[in-house]
Amino acid sequence: MKYLLDVAHVLGVTIVYTDLTHLHRDGDYDHSTKTIRLQPNMTIRLKRSVLAHEIAHAIHGDVRTMFGPVNAKQERRADEWAALHLIRLDDYRRAEEIHNGHAPAIALELDVITRTVDAYRSMLERIGDMVYLRPGLGAGQWRAKIHLPEAA
Repeated sequence: MKYLLDVAHVLGVTIVYTDLTHLHRDGDYDHSTKTIRLQPNMTIRLKRSVLAHEIAHAIHGDVRTMFGPVNAKQERRADEWAALHLIRLDDYRRAEEIHNGHAPAIALELDVITRTVDAYRSMLERIGDMVYLRPGLGAGQWRAKIHLPEAA
């Protein structure tokens, strides 16, 4: 959590707690004021996930538009940034093995929300006996690569 607060500080982003229930959300970011608003009294895993997501919006200077596809892209990118900064590959691999791939249990194990686990999974590409995190086009274009043990 301290890491996220440090990132917000470096970005010059203010974090405030206010009731957002009327907006049906747990957090939001206003680029014009560089302010992240968070719902008070969230669980720590929800707070970590929401704060990381909103910091991603701040990093990218995201502003809501009237174009649904643009907003969807911003939301997906924020979810992926949060996942990459809250979940370590080795921790994910261990949790996935312990919980047989059950996303809600993995989320509890990793102290994030299920949506963050889903975003992390969306960046994994399994090819043969290898798993690539955030693969790209071309040789060597991935953030991490692990070799899966052979099935018994």
